[in-house]
Amino acid sequence: MNKFILLVIILAAVLTAGLYTRPKVVVRNEDKQLSQTSRTPGSRTTTPDSLNRAASIGPADPGQPDRASMHNEPLSVKDQERVATLRKQYATADAGSRSAVTTQLIEVFRQVNRFDSAAYYAGVLATEQPTEINLLQAGDQYFEAYTFAIDEKKAAMLGQKTRDLYQKALDKNPNLLSAKANMAMTYVNSENPMQGIMLLRDVLQQDPTNELALFNMGLLSMRSNQFERAIGRFRQILVVNPASRKAKFYLGISLAEAGQKAEAKKVLAEVKQQEKDPQILDAIREYEVRLAN
Repeated sequence: MNKFILLVIILAAVLTAGLYTRPKVVVRNEDKQLSQTSRTPGSRTTTPDSLNRAASIGPADPGQPDRASMHNEPLSVKDQERVATLRKQYATADAGSRSAVTTQLIEVFRQVNRFDSAAYYAGVLATEQPTEINLLQAGDQYFEAYTFAIDEKKAAMLGQKTRDLYQKALDKNPNLLSAKANMAMTYVNSENPMQGIMLLRDVLQQDPTNELALFNMGLLSMRSNQFERAIGRFRQILVVNPASRKAKFYLGISLAEAGQKAEAKKVLAEVKQQEKDPQILDAIREYEVRLAN
């Protein structure tokens, strides 16, 4: 796969407000051969919570910047004060108020891009109060931290933690399809990648129109240069959700790579009219130049 396509695929993190990941596995064929490639850091390169290269599990001091983090940026004085205040409240909270304080901590850490700290506190809450909602929230937070992990050992730990939490939530409610679809992508990056593909297929058996599962399958097809298959996945999303910018963008890219230039130009022009993100617009302009030749 050429480097530009890889960068385009990584933009999945930019296009989605939900928790989509960046697969590092090249799927040679959805039905059989899988081979693992190296992890590529995501598009949000300025994130101060790009997880550290050390093998330690969880933030050394929850709520503080990861000392060994790549792209580490200090919190503003205002944010430091917010975190310090909430941590004091957390330390002294009784059983009745602890949940509310923890929820505030999680939200603050997400706002300042300390995703592994948000995951840490969400995990503590899920351990103390293992309700379906808390387990699902913790799984989501660990999954988000996982998508930003640079160090392989750290990513493996976060992926396992994500799976553990999602599985506990699924034990309570097997119909949590978003949890299954996210969990699938952590398997894809593990020593048992086929388990991830099977989970995505299971989601689509339960709900053939599930956008997250279709999107993930489409990305995996792009990674393996199966652009016709990717086109089918993104078209399926747009049948149900015609307003999906991410599906339309990746449909346009897949069409271009499949040599369907006329339709690719049309689709990308539509995305260009709706899109404001400069990275996406740069990618579209790059393809417009390529399609003009």
